[in-house]
Amino acid sequence: MSNALLKHLLWALPAWVASVALAQDVPALYEGADLKLGEKLIAENQCDACHIRNVGGDGNGIYRPGGRINSLGLLRGQVEACNTVLNLAFFPEEVTSIAAVLNRDHYRFK
Repeated sequence: MSNALLKHLLWALPAWVASVALAQDVPALYEGADLKLGEKLIAENQCDACHIRNVGGDGNGIYRPGGRINSLGLLRGQVEACNTVLNLAFFPEEVTSIAAVLNRDHYRFK
């Protein structure tokens, strides 16, 4: 093995290990979710404003991991319910991306 190849492998190994570790933190239901897309859709559709109208304060009171939404499936289902009720026309992968962002930022279900 050449020195250049060895140096490249030694440099790339920590990044590969970190990516594998991060991938394992993503629940299987949300595997492949586009978090940037989820963040963008949350911002564009002003989800926070709706939550503020519904629960008051800064809107974060809606996120209660110990409450009615207590699993990954129920979280995704709630995002789908918002999609349907508000006629947002999100595709299934967009619903999953939004749910993955909410799980990352608020719920942290495994």
